[in-house]
Amino acid sequence: MTNKPAYHQLLGAINESDDRIREQALDELCAPDVAVTIKQAFATLFRAFPDLHVDVDDLLEDGDKVVARQTVTGTNRGEFLGRAPTGRSVRYGEIFIFRFAEGWVVEMWGAVDTLSCLQQLGVVPKLV
Repeated sequence: MTNKPAYHQLLGAINESDDRIREQALDELCAPDVAVTIKQAFATLFRAFPDLHVDVDDLLEDGDKVVARQTVTGTNRGEFLGRAPTGRSVRYGEIFIFRFAEGWVVEMWGAVDTLSCLQQLGVVPKLV
């Protein structure tokens, strides 16, 4: 049994612009503690980047785990990390590993290129 379709449902929920629909879908796709974590993270991100969108670049599956290399895009229109909106667009990468059990996401780990995001927003100087 493959977990890729469940991952695509999860991504569809994350990319949903309606908070209510997104949260309901996350409740249906994730174990409760994972759903809370994702909801909190994306509530913060959607307040800062209302047009936030996640695209899959690579998707690999091994047993009960799905690994997604993704690109995140959005425009900073709300407060982010205590800073006023910049109006700047960002594009950064991330890699997440999702562990599934019986069709549910029960664990997740990730690495996000936060430095690149902050550099694009002008919060951190770009390195030469």
